[in-house]
Amino acid sequence: MIDTGTTSSPSTRQRFSPEVRRGLFSLGLGNTLEWYDWMLFGLLSAFIGPNFFPSDNAVTATLGALSIFAVGFAFRPLGGIILGTLADKIGRRRVMLLSVGMIAVATLVIAFTPTYEQIGIWSGLILLLCRIVQGISTGIEAPLSTAHAVELAPEGREGMVAGVISVYVNLGILLASLVSFFCSLTLGSEVMGDWGWRIPFIVGAALGVIVLYLRRTLPETLKADEMAASSTGSVWSGVRKNWLGVLAVIFVVGAVQAYSYAWNTGLPSAARSGFKEDATAVFALTTALGVIMVVGSWVVGRFVDGRPLSKWFVIARLLAIPSVFLMLAYVSPGIGGFALVLLGGSIVLVFNMTLYNVVATSLLPKASRGAGVALGYGIGVALFGGTASYLLVWLQSLGLTWVFPTYVAVLCALSVLFYVLARSRNGLFVGK
Repeated sequence: MIDTGTTSSPSTRQRFSPEVRRGLFSLGLGNTLEWYDWMLFGLLSAFIGPNFFPSDNAVTATLGALSIFAVGFAFRPLGGIILGTLADKIGRRRVMLLSVGMIAVATLVIAFTPTYEQIGIWSGLILLLCRIVQGISTGIEAPLSTAHAVELAPEGREGMVAGVISVYVNLGILLASLVSFFCSLTLGSEVMGDWGWRIPFIVGAALGVIVLYLRRTLPETLKADEMAASSTGSVWSGVRKNWLGVLAVIFVVGAVQAYSYAWNTGLPSAARSGFKEDATAVFALTTALGVIMVVGSWVVGRFVDGRPLSKWFVIARLLAIPSVFLMLAYVSPGIGGFALVLLGGSIVLVFNMTLYNVVATSLLPKASRGAGVALGYGIGVALFGGTASYLLVWLQSLGLTWVFPTYVAVLCALSVLFYVLARSRNGLFVGK
């Protein structure tokens, strides 16, 4: 927390200073970029696949693109280890600048990478390399930006921080859907499949430049004496001491990521490549979901502000167990069924997506928070989030649609179990 010269309790709800507001804006906008980029790749996989992984089967080509999508996730733990350790040693600000720069450059390269038809297998390898770079950079972006935001804000305002950061996250998801929708509406499916899919990536690269400019004045929350006392050994000693917290972070993050990516990329990909739904209609519905998530995040943040996050996290995560089975209603072509599933599951999803990052941050002490939370976040996303879209489309193609919601429900139950165990053994380092 930034020292404001006064003390406060959750009940007083101390207001955010201009410095804190500017910091939250630049941190949040980085989350917008991260989620815009990752959701964009998933949403456009049906267009990207045939350009880089040619096949006579549309589903096979889409799965090829989604496999690259998953590979990027696999490198998030590496990003968490390397960049998270740096963040606990040299400070948050410089690492926050580095992560956004890596995302922006890789996004720009994707936008201009030649297709398989033009340079052969090299096109897929370039795409793979870009996703690896983005995976490493985003391995720290979300967990560290949330930790940075919590450390900036006055004590007791963790609920509002959760809401603000989640608004920016969902703004990225909404922006990805909105840009994809307008490009598809304006250019048509044929042009989108040819070259139109590149335009949203150019937009993402431009957003990255803006975030870099804004983050140049970010306040540093790690004090000089804390950095001087920090070393690689001390950081990882703290991580090992709080191993149960890291394990809880893996499932707290992994379960909601599987739920989120299934709703935001897996279901839309299945609708377009599996059930041949109209692309413009699908993008319109994912845009509507994005609006619900943005508004809902703000509402949830206001609701839980000053209240125990622990209690509301457990309630929201338990509600996710039955709600994830709603996807079983979409087992045959029909845009109405797709709309029912996509929008019907949004209420429980928005509660979980708003709370999980701050809840994960609360499980590790400040001295090892960057490395510990980023490691757990990266593993959770790599194991459960990055594979969710692929699993959903693949299981649906095999006629085993019921397996996926069962899998997510088990992850949700485990996340509650490990969270309660970590909270009971180590306590909470943020909020209550």
